[in-house]
Amino acid sequence: MIGESVRAGLRRDGFALDWVRDGETARSALESEHYDAMLLDLGLPRLDGLSLLRELRGSQEPRASLPVLVITARDSISDRVGGLDAGADDYLVKPFDFEELAARLRALLRRHAGRTESLIEFGGLQYDTAARTLRIEGEPVVLSARELTILEALMDRPGAVLSKQQLEDRVYGWSEQVGSNAIEVHIHALRKKIGASRIRTVRGVGYMLVG
Repeated sequence: MIGESVRAGLRRDGFALDWVRDGETARSALESEHYDAMLLDLGLPRLDGLSLLRELRGSQEPRASLPVLVITARDSISDRVGGLDAGADDYLVKPFDFEELAARLRALLRRHAGRTESLIEFGGLQYDTAARTLRIEGEPVVLSARELTILEALMDRPGAVLSKQQLEDRVYGWSEQVGSNAIEVHIHALRKKIGASRIRTVRGVGYMLVG
């Protein structure tokens, strides 16, 4: 019930996510996919969360620095200290308020990206990652949840080219059906709302945000 509730809430907030229910499957997912963060329950079957976390932090792969927010029913000081010492970036005890979970996740992602506040600004665009609102030259612009997610991905790396696959990974989870031209449709709609010249297509590579 908690997993389904968290998945639904994070999707409403514009996150794309994959939900797995045991440590072995989580290990396989980490080895095969790129993620921006992990929400980790310590009480996992097959491979417990603490062991998975220690494996992750001991890896020589780039994923070793993946931000991790531990969610657990273990609320003793020793459990929290153990989780943090094993490499968790933050710790949340059940039961928790979803708004706090989402806020902690956003803060964790900001820190990992080297930002100290929720506002991202580039080329006249002002995007608030906490409020999920966009302004252009101070004027509010309404975007759909998926348009906002694509824009945030582009604003995180202005001037860098993001492939169609990278954008799909930011917008859709494993269980969601993705049309072959879904990203193109979202980019087209986004250009109409923020200005076509702000998003450049690099043929055969992907899309980039320009000032």
